[in-house]
Amino acid sequence: MYQAFVPGVSNTLQALSQVLAKGAAHCEARKIDPSAFLQSRLFPDMFPLVKQVQIACDMAKGGVARLAGFDNPKFDDNETTFAELQVRIERTLAFIRSVSPEQIDGSEGKVITLTLPSRTLEFTGQQYLTTFVIPNVYFHATTAYNLLRQGGVEVGKRDFLGG
Repeated sequence: MYQAFVPGVSNTLQALSQVLAKGAAHCEARKIDPSAFLQSRLFPDMFPLVKQVQIACDMAKGGVARLAGFDNPKFDDNETTFAELQVRIERTLAFIRSVSPEQIDGSEGKVITLTLPSRTLEFTGQQYLTTFVIPNVYFHATTAYNLLRQGGVEVGKRDFLGG
């Protein structure tokens, strides 16, 4: 479970950090107000870039916490700059790295219950990881990448993959 989750998600968050750095540099070089990117959306009913990054981090840290049986660390959603998003990613990575493989491995059959505003979801650990957490991390990281790419930031597939 650890190997199926932590290395890949850590790499994705590190790559997201690098893509955000390119976004910040793009804004600085072209004298663009960074909030134009941070509040940009692909479509009006979608979350803005800043929220996409917050959710990618929340899914990663929440997944690790729940599978390991820990309380999910609470991060305030108050980031308004590229630099603050970088700090959030680093805090997320620090938490993820603090959990050992032994704390996650063997959680395949563990019952994970999520109470959402509109419903309650119940998973086994393996279902939670493979059908909820990992797809959500990649969805929100991809959406953040796409918002920057759409805005003209020179990033490509290698940037997204962390290469």
